Amino acid sequence: MAGLAASMDALVAELVKLPGIGPKTAERLAFHLLQRPKEDIHALARALVYVKDTIRFCEVCFNLADEARCTLCRDPRRDQTLLCVVEHPRDVLAVEKAGGYRGLYHVLLGALSPLDGIGPKDLRIAALLDRVRTGRFQEIILATDADTEGETTALYLAQQLRAAKSKVTRVAQGLPMGSHVAYADHATLSRALEGRREV
Repeated sequence: MAGLAASMDALVAELVKLPGIGPKTAERLAFHLLQRPKEDIHALARALVYVKDTIRFCEVCFNLADEARCTLCRDPRRDQTLLCVVEHPRDVLAVEKAGGYRGLYHVLLGALSPLDGIGPKDLRIAALLDRVRTGRFQEIILATDADTEGETTALYLAQQLRAAKSKVTRVAQGLPMGSHVAYADHATLSRALEGRREV
């Protein structure tokens, strides 16, 4: 970029790769970082490397974890009879921030999308079915996104879970069509969870 030192230009080029960061925001962030003390920049760099080196998927629910099991799966106070199925780890965070839900989670790590070549074997659906077979869940809440892929995934899961002894529900349509669970406001997501329905 004209007028920037090569090192600043390289930093802006990396920042613009982040989601939601355009060239102007990347420049603003680069100048902000340049004004911070060197120790802050080293702390940020260490945190980025540390998270990349230590984060993995929970062996039970596939949420993000820094141990074999995530903090939610290790928490004995969670309701072991409720299971909320979401597409991504960020959706777990959104539901937790909304408050009111104290059960367990299962993260699919995506949604069915035949046009993109994503089928049931590409997601953590087999692990979900095994968990339901061996667990004592009274209710399974399908909290996939309210877009075409999320609805397709919810319908597929509802069919697969029909044999389960658990009640299968879908979050209520407090989420507008085409929206994503992770980006819903807390009140809407909380209402959607409260108004879930059986599928």
